[in-house]
Amino acid sequence: MADQSKNNTPEIFELNNGSMHVKISNYGATITSLFVPDKNGKSADVVLGFDSVDPYVKGLAPYFGCIVGRVANRIKEGKFSLNGVDYTLPINKPPNSLHGGNKGFDKKIWDVAGHKKDGDKPFIIFKYHSADGEEGYPGAAAVMATYTLTSATTMRLDMEAVPENKDTPISLAQHTYWNLAGHDSGNILDHRIQIWGSHVTPVDQFTVPTGEILPVKGTPFDFTEEKRIGESIGEVGLGYDHNYVLDCTDQEKDGLKHAVKLRDGASSRILDLWTNAPGMQFYTGNYVNGVVGKGNAVYGKHAGVCLETQGFPNAINQLNFPSVVVKAGEKYKHTMLFEFSV
Repeated sequence: MADQSKNNTPEIFELNNGSMHVKISNYGATITSLFVPDKNGKSADVVLGFDSVDPYVKGLAPYFGCIVGRVANRIKEGKFSLNGVDYTLPINKPPNSLHGGNKGFDKKIWDVAGHKKDGDKPFIIFKYHSADGEEGYPGAAAVMATYTLTSATTMRLDMEAVPENKDTPISLAQHTYWNLAGHDSGNILDHRIQIWGSHVTPVDQFTVPTGEILPVKGTPFDFTEEKRIGESIGEVGLGYDHNYVLDCTDQEKDGLKHAVKLRDGASSRILDLWTNAPGMQFYTGNYVNGVVGKGNAVYGKHAGVCLETQGFPNAINQLNFPSVVVKAGEKYKHTMLFEFSV
């Protein structure tokens, strides 16, 4: 096992169990590639990204593969109040604050606190210390993310954070763009998806939830039964970029609920995602536009789909949403289980 490193150089680490091969950077705890086999045993890289760390560091990635925080998604007008104090955040996606601000967790170099590259259950542990006042947020927080290949074709991500001295909102999300036909295969509109979410949080013109929680039945947002992503996408503007309220079903795995099943017909690859988070941003890569990625593949609109389990967007300002405030000394825990099959 590699020694703990406080390395200030962005680099790429590998996890390989003989069936899955994953590359992850300490820059933003970012998944840069993930190879899994198809129905014929042929492996392909199913995540959008770059061949080296440089484009990530240069800001060319629209949040490809990274962990975003301290608070994922949008905070309305970059403002909130907590314990009688008003806080102001950077407006990095006008008129709102997005994914932690100008330099969120996705743009930080995390420490590697442990790494086992191959063999049984390879893993890597990243740690990051977020300072009091960083990007406008109250209090310091110790953050940890552990990626583990738990079986031949399953990867688990455990995200944890402990506020040290003040209560603070914390909601981390893993922002990988998936394309199960292969990262360079075109768009994901023919992928089929089922979402275990019978409600969404509708949004205003700036993609901030209005506070309502509405049923998806009879709308283009209804994926309670499997259907093509592209089937009704023309009815929702640029595409999907919406938070689903995940249902509590009796389908459980390791104490996690089934959030989504994504399926590609040609390769027969299937991704089942399990989580303990209350919501999931379903985002169809609407703003991806001519990004030159791995092997000079050009990623266009809808080149990948994001399945970001999360606290509800702008929950810090919506009292009827599940709270994202973590009290000082208490632990935030967010687990995701990515289960691949054919």
